[in-house]
Amino acid sequence: MIKWFNVGKVVNTHGVRGEVRVIATTDFPEERFAIGSKLYLEHENLDGRLPLVVANHREHKNFNLLTFENHPNLNDVEMFKGGVLQVREDQLSELDEEEYYYHEIIGCNVLTEEGEHLGKIKEILSPGANDVWVIQRKNGGKDLLIPYIEQVVKKVNVGEKEVIIHLMDGLE
Repeated sequence: MIKWFNVGKVVNTHGVRGEVRVIATTDFPEERFAIGSKLYLEHENLDGRLPLVVANHREHKNFNLLTFENHPNLNDVEMFKGGVLQVREDQLSELDEEEYYYHEIIGCNVLTEEGEHLGKIKEILSPGANDVWVIQRKNGGKDLLIPYIEQVVKKVNVGEKEVIIHLMDGLE
């Protein structure tokens, strides 16, 4: 059984030359959206996934703008809106030590250095210099946002689905 991983969401078209606006859900947009990269579009209007090959990639404002081979105009890509771009598990590359894929982090239990269980990571935001991990509190309280920096995140064990953090003043 093939495992699929989301790398971006097609939110709109851009211009008339077949470009689509994509919000990246990957730490590696330069690699995932490189010219010649093979992506798969999953969309509610498709049976199965549509294979696509990146013809061009550029960044514009907070979006990645992509064009695909054999889809040179707006009419070819209009139906891609709302779809999710994916890669197969065998397309994932090996990461360096202390680097993780989003799917490895999401769902991890978060504990303080003192062993207090805070909740689970439900989402990762990439607003700027550092990723921000969104922790859904176990007691249903307001989500906790922690920056992925070494002063806060002390240990990550993806095998055990556990993250140990130093809860600095002001984070809670």
